[in-house]
Amino acid sequence: MRTLFLNPPSFEGFDGGASSRWPASREIESYWYPVWLCYPAGMLPDSKVVDAPPHKISLEQTVAMAPDFELLVLYTSTPGFHVDVKMAEMMKDVNPKLQVAFVGPPVTIEPDKTLLAHKAIDFVVRREFDYQIADYARGKPLAELPGVSFRRNGSVVNNPEAPAIENLDELPWVTKVYKRDLDITRYNVPFLLNPFVSLYTSRGCPALCTFCLWPQTHSGHRWRLRSSDDVANEVRYALDEFPHMKEIFFDDDTFNYRKERTIELSKKLKPLNFTWSCTSRVTTDYETLKAMKEAGCRLLIVGYESGDAQILKNIKKGATLEMAERFTANCKKLGLVVHGDFIIGLPGESRESIRKTIDFAKRLDTETIQVSIAHPYPGTEFYDYVKKNGLITIDAMTDDTGHQLPNVTYPGLDRGELVEWVERFYGEYFFRPRVVWRIVKKAVFDGDERRRLTKEAREYMALRRKRKRFVADHKAAAAKPAPVTAGSGD
Repeated sequence: MRTLFLNPPSFEGFDGGASSRWPASREIESYWYPVWLCYPAGMLPDSKVVDAPPHKISLEQTVAMAPDFELLVLYTSTPGFHVDVKMAEMMKDVNPKLQVAFVGPPVTIEPDKTLLAHKAIDFVVRREFDYQIADYARGKPLAELPGVSFRRNGSVVNNPEAPAIENLDELPWVTKVYKRDLDITRYNVPFLLNPFVSLYTSRGCPALCTFCLWPQTHSGHRWRLRSSDDVANEVRYALDEFPHMKEIFFDDDTFNYRKERTIELSKKLKPLNFTWSCTSRVTTDYETLKAMKEAGCRLLIVGYESGDAQILKNIKKGATLEMAERFTANCKKLGLVVHGDFIIGLPGESRESIRKTIDFAKRLDTETIQVSIAHPYPGTEFYDYVKKNGLITIDAMTDDTGHQLPNVTYPGLDRGELVEWVERFYGEYFFRPRVVWRIVKKAVFDGDERRRLTKEAREYMALRRKRKRFVADHKAAAAKPAPVTAGSGD
């Protein structure tokens, strides 16, 4: 079957499916590669990957592709699900014979609800979907595919779970699919060197963070590794095929989870003499970081999450504030750049804990940060917690343009205040003299950096104005007196 692997158009600038761990429109426009879609696409030579958002492919242009394909595989996310369903319906109207498969966390968690409510979706594949999609496209019946859910005689059949893919070296190289179907200059992440290429060296994550979407809904907690030789060979291929590429990003859930493996892989990467970045936990020691740096590592994306020790325990982070401080100091000593991720609104959050987190972030003083609003995605332990305690206020996670909105409140912290704290966090962090000088210095001496920073500043200030309006409207609504209702009398 001629197969279209689709990350569909959605909100403007929405990085909502494909390979996004935190689906939303960003403060600053950025796009991650559709890595998950590219694996099965690499098994089907006659297939095509269409990553609509970064390539600026419109809804109309996407629908017009429907007659050219027999199977549509659409990677969906919770915030963009309703838009994705509409897309599938429109494509099926144009080509009624088109078979439609949805993959991704939402349909993994609620396959029955998905299939019974949306007739345009013919089947879903729960969790990993590489071999199931390839086998179906080659003619294997749905009933014989593990992990697949489909309708039969008005009810939903959920085939037994598929085992996790253990031999990752057998999977195709996603970079070959990038070469075939994608324009790498369309992918931009503010803290990476652009253009960049991303790929995985492992799947799954043994960490138990309660809020994290992928290990709990998609890739699992079992940590599976590619061989260091296979990774090095794909890197060598990418360096040859994309000579204009400035960086490779290893987009694993946690790249350096195990010391021995990280050092072994670093030894294989070092002779290739290239620049790379990756994800990291603060549990990584100095010796491992040193090996990474010597092998060409430039930047680490690090989930600090909170500066409150109890919140770290609440979310089962498996790390302490002391570890984070020691790790960050080691990175600075070695000259490794750190992009720090923080979250406002995790279980146990209060004004006092947010203040601790802001002060902690300023004390760490990493090169850049991202501050997200905590979202309880269905299928996560965090979601179960907020549902059990009645903390969810609305179902929507984003506004009508895909930007984050809080849908969880805690005693003494309403939605408007959570958004206000995000803005305060950014303001206090970036408007410090040392940080301003760091940014200005880049802009003065590098023309490309100056143009990038100017664009990012415009995007951020536009969103900042929007958030301030949200906070003001929320305060105004809260200040209105409650309507007087007639009582029943004594």
